[in-house]
Amino acid sequence: MTLRAMNKLLIFILPALLLPAPMPTAGCQQAQTGSASQSPAAAAGKPVYETRADHDPDGIGKFYMGREIAHVMGYQAAEWLERPERVEEERPDQVVEQMKLKPTDVVADVGAGTGYFSFRISRVAPQGKVFAVDLQPEMLAVIERRKKQLKADNVVALRSAETDVKLPENSIDVALMVDVYHEFSFPREMMLSIVKALKPGGRVVQIEYRGEDPDVPIKRLHKMTVAQARKEMAAVGLVWKETKGFLPQQHFIVYEKPARQ
Repeated sequence: MTLRAMNKLLIFILPALLLPAPMPTAGCQQAQTGSASQSPAAAAGKPVYETRADHDPDGIGKFYMGREIAHVMGYQAAEWLERPERVEEERPDQVVEQMKLKPTDVVADVGAGTGYFSFRISRVAPQGKVFAVDLQPEMLAVIERRKKQLKADNVVALRSAETDVKLPENSIDVALMVDVYHEFSFPREMMLSIVKALKPGGRVVQIEYRGEDPDVPIKRLHKMTVAQARKEMAAVGLVWKETKGFLPQQHFIVYEKPARQ
């Protein structure tokens, strides 16, 4: 398929791929309320999340620290995640290089999708392990198929929950999140679970389309500014280390879990 044909296809299909968020269940409401009672915002008498009836159609109507949470791109877009143009647009090999991984590192690719980054990381950390974490079982099925094809034995497909990355405490060196954090339905709870899973001194690498740049052709809620990203990560105890600008349209932001907490 040519690039022009792909673009036409995406113009027609991608809006439909932003799936409507399901109505919160009693379990989800309980998780939100319970977690809020443990947060600094709740301790100050403020709820962690706010729901608004008047909101952007690309969002779920739920706001966190002033930002509306975006709809999730569903598994129907799996083929688009593997498009050839992505190599030039998002420079995945350069991203992995800039992560500065050691061969023995344990990495969590959170929101792994088809494993686009997971399998690249697996080659750089051959004595380590890559947890390809995703909420959607259809994406995990794709990862399992690719794992067999590529014989990537150090890749482990792992299904997360909306509020929990499902990794043991102090078990990972690095967590990677590529164009996914802005879609977390429970960002505070999810990030607290990721921080818990990080080893002391472990890093989070967050990649998001640049919200400061109106020329980046991505819907507003699927972009983030560095200021907003840093504010939300600081709220869970992560320390900003650096922001790199080598990607054409995205931020590459690095945070660290303090060695002592």
